[in-house]
Amino acid sequence: MKLSISHELVKSEKYDTAYEPWSIVNTDCPELNFAIYVDGEKILKYKIDNSVGTERVGYIEELLALWQNRSKYYESKTPKGEYQAKACQLIYDYRDDLGKSKQELFACFDTTFETDKETFTHPKSLYTYFSLVVDLYEKGEKTAAELFNTYDNINEKIQLEIQNYSEKLNVLLQKQENGEALNKTEKANKRAYESYLKNYTIIEESIDAISSSKANCDNLIPLYTKDFNANKDDSVWLKRAVSRMYHKECTDHELYEKLVKQYDQVSPSADTKIYVATVLLKKGKNEEAYKYLEEGYRLETDTYKKSNLAIRIGVIFKSKGQYTKARNFLQDAVKLNPSNGRPHLIIADMYSDSAKNCGKDNFYQRAVFWLAAKEAEKAARLDPTLQKTVSKYVASYEAKVPTKEEIFLREMSGKTIEIGCWINRSIVVP
Repeated sequence: MKLSISHELVKSEKYDTAYEPWSIVNTDCPELNFAIYVDGEKILKYKIDNSVGTERVGYIEELLALWQNRSKYYESKTPKGEYQAKACQLIYDYRDDLGKSKQELFACFDTTFETDKETFTHPKSLYTYFSLVVDLYEKGEKTAAELFNTYDNINEKIQLEIQNYSEKLNVLLQKQENGEALNKTEKANKRAYESYLKNYTIIEESIDAISSSKANCDNLIPLYTKDFNANKDDSVWLKRAVSRMYHKECTDHELYEKLVKQYDQVSPSADTKIYVATVLLKKGKNEEAYKYLEEGYRLETDTYKKSNLAIRIGVIFKSKGQYTKARNFLQDAVKLNPSNGRPHLIIADMYSDSAKNCGKDNFYQRAVFWLAAKEAEKAARLDPTLQKTVSKYVASYEAKVPTKEEIFLREMSGKTIEIGCWINRSIVVP
């Protein structure tokens, strides 16, 4: 009876009144019904938000105990990583009330991540976990190696979640592309997947920005030099070291070549071929490097990873002025992962860079920017998280197109014009 009373009160959001009957059920019959835990979380979160001091601490401790009991009585419905991370986040959010140190907070998240990283997925908790190791590093309580290892663990987890939601979203996008309407559940799922991708992207960019300020060549080179012999047969360590030096542009140092060759020897893969190619490019051996790039692309079998690899290779070809090859790889990237619009922005950028060289006169040269804007707009249609970035790109391109007066004087309105050289595309003049 008390369970029924409290449940109806929770449905009406009368949490204060629901607390007493719910508390009796929770204390005397914790295994009675799963609703005890669903309702209890809502009740206690309300009580925490609307109390202070020792009273608030009491409700916090009660919620932590509730999650422990949920795990005890309904283990299959209580993923360890998810609920332990929620507990750590609650303790972190009220750290001042609970008097918790950053070492204690970090240990909570770190233990949870190591216990069950598969279900430790909430973007906010992943960010909190990383921010704590940064704070401890700055206080001299964590080493650079510990900082970078934690970053790599979290970043790899974020990449897995982005892949997971991208693949789910791609199924729905493909259905729409085929002209099929999404049902109510699918529409809700699509919104959820897009929301998660947006949040993971924000967190990814935030931790990358923080990590970038700590990870520079002056810090990385002595660290990896010192640890090389101890880790030279560890493919995970080699992969992370090579990747970080590559992304931080420490590729001119002899250590980078040493790491790359060792990584390719210990665990040859699509990744290692790309890194070998970067070494060859630095030495001016472009044709040999291009062969490695294409070999690496052939070796990758995972669709999502192959898409990301296509972008990396496309960017490399772009940097070398090989725009046709770059576009081919970038277009492949979109086909492999339709929810990622970034390749369209890179292609648009190449069109923009080529404007002066791909038009027979000033009008045609500036018309290229219509093509660039159109290409950039495709990115936002595929990936709503890029809307703000796309708007900036499009505004920049449209500021350079022919004016209405020029269109009128040339009598070009509505005509289709051909853009030559490597672009080899047509555009309808507005």
